[in-house]
Amino acid sequence: MGISPYLKKLRSHIGSDLVMMPSVAAIIRNEAGQVLFLVRADNGLWDLPAGAIDPGETPAQAVVREVHEETGLVVEPTAVAGVFGGEPFRLRYGEDIVEYTVTVFECRVIGGTLGALDDETAELHFLDVAQRPKLNAPFPDALFAPFGSQPVLFT
Repeated sequence: MGISPYLKKLRSHIGSDLVMMPSVAAIIRNEAGQVLFLVRADNGLWDLPAGAIDPGETPAQAVVREVHEETGLVVEPTAVAGVFGGEPFRLRYGEDIVEYTVTVFECRVIGGTLGALDDETAELHFLDVAQRPKLNAPFPDALFAPFGSQPVLFT
């Protein structure tokens, strides 16, 4: 979907100035313990399934929606794995500047079929954590350890 109607309206008022954006990301593991990563269609960079929280939406609702749109999977968030933000999560989209505060959820697949339902995802791959690519967002290595082996992470 790209830019939400909410952000589009906000941008019409403030232009390309910095927007603070609450967002979510998902860690989805297969039976082999590999994590699902995607290649973004807009810039070709690797990322987790992720996106902005829409007005009136809870973070848990947002992660379920975003994962379904970007991967075709239906998930259930099972735990918060970390919360991240600050300048390392400030990104540019052309002239627009966005700084994300990202709540990352561990998620369990409960349905769906792997395959993007929107135009934001170019590729989807389950990969061993040790072979994960450099991601669009600077998530710490500890985030990808098997869940329960690390504390919830905050930066």
